[in-house]
Amino acid sequence: MSFPMIELQEICTKITDGSHNPPKGIEEGLLMLSSRNINANGLVLDDVRYLSEQDFNTENKRTDVKVGDVLLTIVGSIGRVLVVNESHPKFTLQRSVGVLKPNKELITPSYLGYILRSTPIQIKLNEGAKGVAQKGIYLKDIRKIKIPLPPLPIQKRIATILDEADRLRQLDAAMLKKYDQLTQSLFLEMFGDPVTNPKGWEKKTCGDFISYLADVGSNGSNKTVAEKLQMTDKEDYAIMVRTMNFTKNDFTKNIKYVSEEVYNFFSKTKVYGGEIIMNKIGSAGEFWIMPQLNKPVSLGLNQFVIRLTDINLFYFYYFLSTNYGQINIKSKLNGATTKSITKTAVRELPILSPLSPFKTNLRSE
Repeated sequence: MSFPMIELQEICTKITDGSHNPPKGIEEGLLMLSSRNINANGLVLDDVRYLSEQDFNTENKRTDVKVGDVLLTIVGSIGRVLVVNESHPKFTLQRSVGVLKPNKELITPSYLGYILRSTPIQIKLNEGAKGVAQKGIYLKDIRKIKIPLPPLPIQKRIATILDEADRLRQLDAAMLKKYDQLTQSLFLEMFGDPVTNPKGWEKKTCGDFISYLADVGSNGSNKTVAEKLQMTDKEDYAIMVRTMNFTKNDFTKNIKYVSEEVYNFFSKTKVYGGEIIMNKIGSAGEFWIMPQLNKPVSLGLNQFVIRLTDINLFYFYYFLSTNYGQINIKSKLNGATTKSITKTAVRELPILSPLSPFKTNLRSE
């Protein structure tokens, strides 16, 4: 069964974005959110801007977010989607988030949210993004994106099925969170609380154990990088690993490829597995252990590749994952709207150095 393909501007009463010149925040007040406050599980309200009621009312005229509106991150981390519901607090937005107001006589908010999360639309959004250091997608391009539009009863049936799938996904996420909490507990039991350091481990910085730290920009100027960085959806010589591959733990779908020529040009950011990959812009400071993919891999944009020496990879990873490690990472982030972290800041992160027996005995199991 096929359905007509309709541009988003034809089924939304309005498509806009948040404030381009947000006022200075205050200690308490009404919420102004940005793309960093939207993730796969909903709103994240631990790093927000507060506005006075007067400033809020002025800024909110542009978006006037209502229940049933669909939010789409359009700068930095592109493609995150949130359907506004009754449980969400009142908020306005900065320009890194787009607002789609669906015409409910034509399309349901839930169906629109799922369509925007679909692989074909995510690919279009990311391919349409412009910029090198920080990518963004224009509203005019979003308005022209076409989506399949079945009748409302079929939309509702599709959304119901996907709601159940999402419920199961969240159960899996909750289970993974419990496993992560258990891992943190075992780590603290073995090595002690990093804050109080009861075992008296030597205090050092991450830079003492980093043998190599690079990003795509290490291969040349922004202009050269932009000219050389040609990616394709068609399978080619090497994978260009991206943040979405880590956040979804998926290295088989939504893959971007580069030719052998491009892979070799970006020689300073070849990735082999067993490194730490850290975001440097957008969701700055998030990090993962690079798996072995048994295929040539090149580092994606807005990431660091970190190779270590004289320290166990898993100890390093789990130390930075502790509350202590996360607080220190957040303290190193720069930027009001879009967060970033520098190579120097990464090297300056504090870490406790365990005695030599633990350097080799800690296992990934």
